[in-house]
Amino acid sequence: MTPIENLAQRLGDIPFTTMEKAVRAKSRDFFWYSPLLKERLDHIIADAVVSPRDEAEVLQVLTACYDLDIPVTARGAGTGNYGQAMPLAGGIVLDLARFNQIKSIRDGVVVTEPGVVIGDLDEACKDAVGQELRMHPSTRETATIGGFIAGGSAGVGSITWGALAVPGNILRIRMATMEAEPRLVDLTGPDILKAHHVYGLTGIITEIELPLAPAPDWIEMLVGFDDWKACIETGYKIARNDGFWLKEVGAVQAPAPYRYFRRHQKFLRETENVVCVLVAPNSVDALADMVSQDTGRIVYRSDQTAAEDKKGLPHLHHLLWNHTTLRALKTDSEMTYLQMSFPEDDVAACVAIAERFPGEVINHVEYTRGMGKIRMSSLPLVRFTDEARLRELMSELENLGCEIWNPHAYTWEEGNRSDADAGLIAMKREFDPKGLLNPGKMIGWDDPSYVYDPKGEHVFAGLQKVDP
Repeated sequence: MTPIENLAQRLGDIPFTTMEKAVRAKSRDFFWYSPLLKERLDHIIADAVVSPRDEAEVLQVLTACYDLDIPVTARGAGTGNYGQAMPLAGGIVLDLARFNQIKSIRDGVVVTEPGVVIGDLDEACKDAVGQELRMHPSTRETATIGGFIAGGSAGVGSITWGALAVPGNILRIRMATMEAEPRLVDLTGPDILKAHHVYGLTGIITEIELPLAPAPDWIEMLVGFDDWKACIETGYKIARNDGFWLKEVGAVQAPAPYRYFRRHQKFLRETENVVCVLVAPNSVDALADMVSQDTGRIVYRSDQTAAEDKKGLPHLHHLLWNHTTLRALKTDSEMTYLQMSFPEDDVAACVAIAERFPGEVINHVEYTRGMGKIRMSSLPLVRFTDEARLRELMSELENLGCEIWNPHAYTWEEGNRSDADAGLIAMKREFDPKGLLNPGKMIGWDDPSYVYDPKGEHVFAGLQKVDP
C-alpha cells in the first residue's frame, strides 16, 4: 500500500481525491503570469487533494501526513502569482476552501476561518455592522482570506492602511503545526509575521482575526491625461491630500488603458494615461474640483454615469493591482510583469522608464501608505522576449533606483529580496521539523547561509521531474 493509499484509509470521510483532472486543477495557481515559472512549473501535480471542513479535520490530516512523511501544500483559491500554492515535491494539496465559516462579527472586528471568499466576508461584515475589511486584493470575488493573509502583502485599501504586515492590520492568526501531535498556536503582535506572507511554510492557518473599517458607498473615478508625467504627478497629488477619504489610487500608462480595459474603452482615448480612484461620496466633488485645475479630464464617474452605460463594466479594482497584468495577458500573451518600488517622491524615475523602454515597459503605479508617507509601488507590464533580457531589464531598473521584488521566482527569499532568515528557519524547524510544509519554497531550509543573489535562480533539488 502506498503512503497516499494509506492516507486515504486513515482520513475516513474527509473529502479526498486522486482523480487526475481534479488534482491537476488544484495543483496550479496563477504562476503562468511568469513565462519563466510557466516553463519550470507547468508539469507540477500533487498526488492527491484533501479538503478538510474544520479545524479538527485539519489536525487529523496533518497528524497522518506527518506519520506517513507526505508533503502538505496549503491552498485557498489559487490566485497567487508565484507558485506559492503549488506542490513542488508532490504529496497532497490541502484545499481549505470548505473550511469557510465566519466565527463572529462585532464592531470593528471579524473572526473567520481561512476558506471564506474575501468578497463574501466583506459583504457579511457590511450586513452585520456596516463595516468592511481594511483591504483586499483585486481578486476579491474569488480569493480566500486565508490565502490573502498567507501569500499577499497589500491591495485595495493600502492607500489608507498600508501593507498587511503593518501592526494592527492583522490582529491574530491561529495556525496548526506540522508535528507528530500538531499544536494550535495563537500568534499576536510581532509573532503574526511568522505566519503572514510565508506561503504556509510554518503552519496551516485555521483562524484569523482582522480589524474592520467604515464602509462608504465608494465611487469609482477615471481621470485621463495625455502626458504620463502629469498623470503620475496628479496621482501623487490625490494620494497625498489628507482631506480625501480614499480606498484606491492607481495610475496606468498608455496604451494599456485603452488597449486592455476593453469594457471601459468607450470612455477613453487611445493615447490616454489614466488615474483610477476609489473615493468616498463626501470627497468626490472636492477631488473632482482639484483634478479640474490640472491637465486631466474626468472620463468616468460611477455616480454620474447612466445605468445603461455602466452595464457590464468590471469593478475598478479589476483594473488594478494584479488584474492589470491579467487583462494584458488576455489580450497579448507576450506580456508579463514585474513588481518594484520607486525612491520616495521619485516621479523622475517613473518618467525615465517610460522614455527609456518604449514598447517594452508599460508602467503601472499603485500609491500606498508606508511609515506615514505615500509611496509609489509599481507592477509594470513588460513585453517578454527571453530570460536573459528580463534579467538585464531588472538590473537596468535597479540602476535607475528601483527596488525589484522578483515575481519570476517561487522561493520566499528570492521573491522578497532576502537572505536566509535565521528566525524564520528556527521557527519552521520547531513547527515543521520534517520540512513537510510546502517544500521547495524556502532556500534557507537547505542552505541557512544563503545570501540573496538577484542574478541567480535557485532550483529546488526535490522539484518534480518532467515525465519523459
